[in-house]
Amino acid sequence: MSSHESLWSADLALIAKEGVSEENFSEEKAGKVILSKIRKFYERLRAEISKVIVGQDEVIDLILIAMLSKGHVLLEGVPGLGKTLIFKTLSRLMSLSFQHVQFTPDLMPSDILGTEILESDPTTGERRLRFLKGPVFCHFLLADEINRTSPKTQAALLQAMQDREVSIGGKTHTLEQPFFVLATQNPMDQEGVYPLPEAQLDRFMFNVFIDYPAYDDEMEIARRYTRGGSTEVQSVMTRDDMLGLQAMVRAVLISEPVLKYAVDLAVSSRPRPDHPFDFITSWVQTGAGPRATLNLILAAKARALLKGRFCAASDDIRAVASSVLRHRIKLNFTAQAEDVRPQEVIRRLLAQVPDPRGKNKF
Repeated sequence: MSSHESLWSADLALIAKEGVSEENFSEEKAGKVILSKIRKFYERLRAEISKVIVGQDEVIDLILIAMLSKGHVLLEGVPGLGKTLIFKTLSRLMSLSFQHVQFTPDLMPSDILGTEILESDPTTGERRLRFLKGPVFCHFLLADEINRTSPKTQAALLQAMQDREVSIGGKTHTLEQPFFVLATQNPMDQEGVYPLPEAQLDRFMFNVFIDYPAYDDEMEIARRYTRGGSTEVQSVMTRDDMLGLQAMVRAVLISEPVLKYAVDLAVSSRPRPDHPFDFITSWVQTGAGPRATLNLILAAKARALLKGRFCAASDDIRAVASSVLRHRIKLNFTAQAEDVRPQEVIRRLLAQVPDPRGKNKF
């Protein structure tokens, strides 16, 4: 079996054979069996996750969507909400390598990427440089409290996140696929934090807020984690399975009106003199760029697939819009003085940018 063959390989071959398009796609051709298999996989994955994680369903779904879209996630919330536990559990469920880096003010780029060391050959005595790989050489990298370290170290992740490769000592080292970064961030009003530069923020597909659990969920957490014993989870996916699903996301259909809706949301977030929305010109300094448009579309496709559909809809765009746009909209001084948050700008965009299905209610 090659590195890209998996339990989805036959399904991808069927999709390619049928030449799936909006005109000829039907459950009888390439959809019924494939989508049924994906739904069962998703249900099994969520069942295994629930053995360890209580609640946080939306957060988990967004992380899964980002993984299938080959994106990265910036997860923000106060300490102690289970951010690390969620990611560790997902890596165990997928039988993929996992590295956890605790970001601190004294962390250096070489502590993440790796370094070259000088060593001698015991036989010939010849001295040579050998590259020691850093923790970034894994499938799942948890960058814990990424805004606790200096901008120089934060920037060390840029090439790895964007190009899936690392350049050290004039040589380029390719990261094994899949490669996914989940970075946790403490709220910016805490002491000892360094705001992430805009270039790095844009590398994250999603900025996800994780909130305190609901009361009933916290009761269950209290019961479950104050008694003896540990919970084991069963692996439900291999590396090849993940690569196959990532390839399948690209094959999900999206109609021209829904594609236009994603573009309109991103373009409408950018201020200009003739902008039809006064709140954009009043509050926004810079809006979302083209990468946001791509992420809206890919995330919508991945969400549709997880929900058992092979065609993305405007509902999928709306469901991921806040997480895609939140960290890409920079507010001006007027908005800050009026205590306006990016979430309010996104809420108004979703209410006023024409939805192809006429669902502008938020």
